[in-house]
Amino acid sequence: MKILKLPVVITQDEDGFFVAEVPVLPSCFTQGKTKEEAMANIKEVIHLCLENMGDESKTVPDTFSIEQVEVAVS
Repeated sequence: MKILKLPVVITQDEDGFFVAEVPVLPSCFTQGKTKEEAMANIKEVIHLCLENMGDESKTVPDTFSIEQVEVAVS
């Protein structure tokens, strides 16, 4: 069994739900009422995304970096 460590971005939407997204996997996102629920849900969605990618012969990127960019806003 291979263990993957994937980046998850969590934001809170205007309704108070926590949205979890895996930016290195296409269409891999979900939400939850709490951050913990969103994290539990994203694990399930990751498995579904990986299955779908396998069916389409797509692969998970071997390497990626997490960067932040600073921009001025008014």
